[in-house]
Amino acid sequence: MSLFTNNQLPWSRWHDRLHQKLLSSKELLPHESSLLLSVSGGQDSMAMLKLIIDLQRLYKWKLTVWHGDHGWHKGSGQIATELRAWCVQRNINFLCTKATPKDINSEAKARHWRYTTLESIAKNLSSKEKTCLHILTGHTGTDRAETLLLNLARGADLAGLSSLRERRSLGSEALLVRPILCFTRNETAMICESMQLPIWLDPTNSDMHLSRNRIRHEIFPVLEDLHPGCSKRISSLGERLSNHKEDQTILAGLAIQALQTPSGLCRKSLAKLSLTARGTLLVSWLEKAHAPFVTATQLEKISQKISSNIHAGYFQLSKGWKISWSKEFVQIEPPKSIN
Repeated sequence: MSLFTNNQLPWSRWHDRLHQKLLSSKELLPHESSLLLSVSGGQDSMAMLKLIIDLQRLYKWKLTVWHGDHGWHKGSGQIATELRAWCVQRNINFLCTKATPKDINSEAKARHWRYTTLESIAKNLSSKEKTCLHILTGHTGTDRAETLLLNLARGADLAGLSSLRERRSLGSEALLVRPILCFTRNETAMICESMQLPIWLDPTNSDMHLSRNRIRHEIFPVLEDLHPGCSKRISSLGERLSNHKEDQTILAGLAIQALQTPSGLCRKSLAKLSLTARGTLLVSWLEKAHAPFVTATQLEKISQKISSNIHAGYFQLSKGWKISWSKEFVQIEPPKSIN
């Protein structure tokens, strides 16, 4: 029996799917949480926003919408204005930040700008609300499939393939949550159509100079033609890898505690592990230290060097980080500027 009648609140199969997801994962978006929703105005984020608005009555969330105006095209300012009006009409708190050109002159920089800005806003809101704030993004299962394929092509380790997790920390003030990973992009389009939601199209989504757009518009159509439904299956694999990664992280944390000394990890004990087990521990150790991403090839080289007879050495990572080892210990060394 539905929790809501038609007179109380719209209740579709999509509402029910998200509701059941939240019931099975109560820590994802707890009752009475403060939620900061990152909304671009595209179909995915608008579908997420609508579902969250409709479920707010049940979960008693406090909502704030944030829109990042990248300024990548002439109509970006109009999108921000119209989205603001849509939210204000529904008594939803709305915030907007406009990027400067240097902030967003690459995909990586734009992504960093969005998350850094969201983290800063979350910190400010958390100080006012006195509660742990959850940041929501409209990533779907289709995004997860695309990301898995991109990371696979880049040479990511098994752990690196489990990106786009449903929930992870974002700085010290907030949790990043992706509540609609259980939906596909086709489904968010149906949600927007059936609920008559406005969609603001971003022309940069058709820019084939962006790697994700090429995956989306060129690679996946071919894969779907060869193996219909492959996007869903790849996304499901990504979810299983994420769960596997969570389990590995817990076990690796226990192992690292056993190997940890004030001078670093015990090299002798680390070298006794198999190459794959050693790699799993190193990935977890690097992530905990917030060190840069390492490829599977780099990880294998590091693992082999640590188990070799070379008494001392180091492996240079990106952004000034490195892993060094002596006869007895292995250490992670951050850039000197942040030591």
